[in-house]
Amino acid sequence: MPVAKKRSASRRSAKAGRGAVSVLPKNYAAVLEAVKARIRAAQLRAALAVNSELVMLYWYIGREIRERQDKEGWGSKVVERLAKDLHREFPGMGGLSERNMKYMRAFAEAYRDGSIVQQLVAQIPWGHNVLLLSKLKKPEHRLWYAQATIAHGWSRAVLDAQIATHAHRRQGRAITNFKRTLPADRSDLAQQTLKDPYTFEFLGIAADMRERDLEQALVDHIQKVLLELGSGFAFVGRQVPLKVGRKEYKVDLLFYHLKLRCYVVVDLKMEAFEPEHAGKMNFYLTAVDARMRHPDDKPSIGLLLCKDNDKLVVEYALRDVAKPIGVAEWRTRLVATLPKRLRGALPSVKDIERELSE
Repeated sequence: MPVAKKRSASRRSAKAGRGAVSVLPKNYAAVLEAVKARIRAAQLRAALAVNSELVMLYWYIGREIRERQDKEGWGSKVVERLAKDLHREFPGMGGLSERNMKYMRAFAEAYRDGSIVQQLVAQIPWGHNVLLLSKLKKPEHRLWYAQATIAHGWSRAVLDAQIATHAHRRQGRAITNFKRTLPADRSDLAQQTLKDPYTFEFLGIAADMRERDLEQALVDHIQKVLLELGSGFAFVGRQVPLKVGRKEYKVDLLFYHLKLRCYVVVDLKMEAFEPEHAGKMNFYLTAVDARMRHPDDKPSIGLLLCKDNDKLVVEYALRDVAKPIGVAEWRTRLVATLPKRLRGALPSVKDIERELSE
C-alpha cells in the first residue's frame, strides 16, 4: 500500500477510535462513580487491616519483651540488641527502633488482654496508641478515647487536643431536661451529645466584647467550633431570622445534628444563666419547629451557652419547660475544666504579675 494511503487509513482509524470513546453509555458516569467508591472502600479496608496487623505485631513484640524481662531479667542492653538485629533483618521496615520497642513493652503492659487489643485499640493507628500511653494513666480513660477516636475518626492532632481539654470529663455533663422531654431512645444520645463546659481556647475575648462579637468570633473559627461541639454537627447559619407575627427574631447560631436528625438552636450569653433565658429558648424552639422543621426531622433541641450557671437555678428553670433544652458553660481557658471549688485556689495572671514585680 502506498505511503499516502497508509497515512489516510491511519487518520480514519484514529478518528473512528476517538468517535467510539466519545459515545458512552448513559449510565457510564454512575458505573464509574460506583467502581471508584468500591476501590476507595477496598483501599480503606486494606489500610485498616494493615494497621490492625501492625498494632497486633507490636503488642506481640512488647509482650515478649515484658515476659522475658519479668522471667529472665532482660535488661535494656538486650532490648537494644534485639532492635538492631531486627532492623538488620528487615531494613525496609520502620518502627523497630529501641525507643519504639519501649512503647511496645508499655503497650503490652497496659493491655494484657489480647482480645481488647484486637477488638478495640488495634483499630486505631499506632501513633494514636502511643499518644494514649504517653498522656493518660488510667486504663478506662485510654479506652474511652480509643472508642471516641473510632467513632469520630479523630486524627492524632485532634485526639491530642481532646485529651488536653479533658473531653472525657465534659461529655454528657450539660444540665438538661431531655429525660422528660425526649423519648428514651433519643434522650441518652442527646445527653451524650452535649458537654459542659465547652472550651473555646482559640478565642481572644476582650473585656468589652458583646454577644454579637462572640458570635462573629465563633463563626470566624467555625471549623474549630464544630470540632469542639463534636461529631454530627453541621453549621446552618448565624443570626438566622424567624418571622413570628409582626416581629422578626434572630437565632444566634443554628446547627443541624446528623445523628439526632434535628436542628440545634444555640443561644450565646456573655453572662451567667438566668431563668428567663430558658423561656426565650423555648420560644425559639417552637418557632424553628413551626417555620423550618421538615416532617422527617425530629423536634429541635436548644443549647444555652452561658458564662456561668447555678445548677439548682437551671434545674428549676427547666423543670416545667416543654421543649428539650440543655445548659452549659463556655470557657476560653483550660483552667475552667477544673472543679469550681478549685478554681479560686489558682492564682490569676494579675496575682502572678504582682508577685514578679515585688
